[in-house]
Amino acid sequence: MNEARRVVELAARSSYGTLVAWLTARCNDLAVAEDAMGEALEAALRQWPAEGVPDSPEAWLLAVARRRMVDYHRREKTRIAAQHLLQEAEEWTESPFTPSLPDRRLTLMLACAHEQIDPQMRTPLMLNTVLGLDAKTIAASFLVKPTTMAQRLVRAKRRIQQAGLTLETPERDLITNMTSLLEVVYAAYGTGWQHGGGRGAVTVEAIFLGRILCDFAPASAEAKGLLALMLYAESRAETRRREDRYIPLEEQDTARWDHSLIAEAEQTLRAAAKAGQPGPFQLEAAIQSTHAHRAVSGQTDWHGIARLYSILAVAYPSLGASIGWAAALSRIDACNRGLDVLNALPPDRVARHQPYWAVRAHILAEIGHPDAAATYERAIGLSDDPVIRLWLATRASHIRTS
Repeated sequence: MNEARRVVELAARSSYGTLVAWLTARCNDLAVAEDAMGEALEAALRQWPAEGVPDSPEAWLLAVARRRMVDYHRREKTRIAAQHLLQEAEEWTESPFTPSLPDRRLTLMLACAHEQIDPQMRTPLMLNTVLGLDAKTIAASFLVKPTTMAQRLVRAKRRIQQAGLTLETPERDLITNMTSLLEVVYAAYGTGWQHGGGRGAVTVEAIFLGRILCDFAPASAEAKGLLALMLYAESRAETRRREDRYIPLEEQDTARWDHSLIAEAEQTLRAAAKAGQPGPFQLEAAIQSTHAHRAVSGQTDWHGIARLYSILAVAYPSLGASIGWAAALSRIDACNRGLDVLNALPPDRVARHQPYWAVRAHILAEIGHPDAAATYERAIGLSDDPVIRLWLATRASHIRTS
């Protein structure tokens, strides 16, 4: 039972987006495709423990989902719109696992990024439909309640159906919506990174989507910048944790970094810079490139990192940029400046933002502020990762004993 469940979960993580996108492209109905995939996964959980795991789990899931869709359209065959779909569904012969078949996830992503979809819901919708992340996981990343996110996702999907948004979009739509597509891939990678090894398939999928965007839009410097950024981060995936300990970036063993990924990231970032079109992802990648250089020099250029973050925070304001800037300032004996950067952020936006409180606690501890321990406690309370909680608790204990 446990092995069958593990295989079902692995297939769901690795192939969910591919299968849903392919099914949606055939019937142009996202809700039906998701329901069919859901029923296929439920059938796998029932049958595989007793009958054994099939040689090709993804193909098995696809076959079951296709039958569910055929059954649905057969029940709906009195509707004119469903009649041609019934015939097409019964004649399906191609498969999303055929190498020559274009990847349908891009068209599904474009539908989610359509102008008729609420801009604030485009990234959560793509995370849910393309990568299969559940509402609870997405809600944690967007600092809202799971029930709220679930309701918003339902409304967004209903909007796609009501508007009849097509999944056959021309190449010009890809370029027009590139910013939205890059943002969702970035958010997907960040979600996988945040959840450590448990969501490893998500980071791999995000990098794959990043490569697809670079292939489809070779002139996009920001697509290359995002891919480089993810490659730098992924190169350190195996060194972020050791058993039940969190290892900060500056303490990681550079010999264990994946230097082939770093080399690819450097090459990709250089190619992006040649376009002369700077953007936020290229700046973030440049920051990670500076960190990566520690493997060569043995030292971290915190002054250079602080300068890059200052440019990023001013030119492309975001919570992440400001928090990173403050953290870098604390490394160059400019804690008070770092605290000023944090104090300038809107209180309502940082109230439940765990990285903000973790960096604030670190800076307060550096200057010996009496609120440091309490701030660490707040950061601990906002984290759902036991390894991070333990690391923060250890740092807080050092304050109490010093």
